[in-house]
Amino acid sequence: MSFSFETKNELCRLPVQRRCCAQAEAYGILLYCHTFNASEVRVITENPHFAARLPRLFQRAFDLRFDRQPELPAGEEPAGKLVFQMRSRGKLDHIINLLGYAPRQSLALHINFAMVEEDCCRAAFLRGCFFAGGSVTDPAKRYHLELASSHLQASRELGALLRESGYPPKSVTRNGSSVTYFKQSDQIEDFLTLIGAPVAAMRIMSAKLEKDLRNSVNRRLNCDSANLDKAVEAAQSQGEAIRKLQGAGRQLSDK
Repeated sequence: MSFSFETKNELCRLPVQRRCCAQAEAYGILLYCHTFNASEVRVITENPHFAARLPRLFQRAFDLRFDRQPELPAGEEPAGKLVFQMRSRGKLDHIINLLGYAPRQSLALHINFAMVEEDCCRAAFLRGCFFAGGSVTDPAKRYHLELASSHLQASRELGALLRESGYPPKSVTRNGSSVTYFKQSDQIEDFLTLIGAPVAAMRIMSAKLEKDLRNSVNRRLNCDSANLDKAVEAAQSQGEAIRKLQGAGRQLSDK
């Protein structure tokens, strides 16, 4: 099980409570999921815990059910991709209207900042973005968290939102997707704590401490080894000098 998978499992244990936060989280998922336009919503995941959360979240946020969703038998771990789909025009118009877009116009996706004014809603929105388009690398290997979206404008505005929240990210375009990412461990820790994954954040802190300790021990060993080498070289030099003096003394005594 990957570190990213475990982090999302931790987030899935958060309750779906306030309606405004449920809408903000669902909004983040829609902007970063596989498909969101005026004719279809499609969310694809391999995480059964996220798959179990999605229907409850959309019911709380929009009072709607997906037109198509996988069966999730209790006690069993489904394998492969799980697809959630909504194509009903009435349902899509309802969602688009609630998010502040015009249902009958071309849907140019961008962030409606009115949806994320409250701190709790902003955290929920970022959690949704991470659920649908995020990943985080095992901190034992390296520090890297990213959010990838095919919607360039939404990705740019996400970067602005993160900078405003005190988490200045970097960005890059990769395979047609706009990627917002962090490579500093402290920024990743803060971001994960903000969206509701403090255990994952603590694991990054622990990994960093272990690396720092290991590096400190290695530096100490390298320093001790270097000092020992210098001591051996000095002893060898002294021994050579003594032998030369002894040899010179014997020559003088012979004369």
